[in-house]
Amino acid sequence: MERLKALRHLRAMSQEELADQSGVGRATISRIERGLSGAQGRTLRRLAVALGVEVQELVRIESNDV
Repeated sequence: MERLKALRHLRAMSQEELADQSGVGRATISRIERGLSGAQGRTLRRLAVALGVEVQELVRIESNDV
């Protein structure tokens, strides 16, 4: 999920820092960012809270077609 990585970088957070603040494992964050695993429900909410965004912002799909 590129959006997760972008938001994390905007906040100058390492995966470890995001893991500490969200309670989501660093390895899980890595897998989500690389597209090897999806994130749903509770995990999305935890990541969104730690990043200071709404869940919708975290999963927003950007389109260059518009």
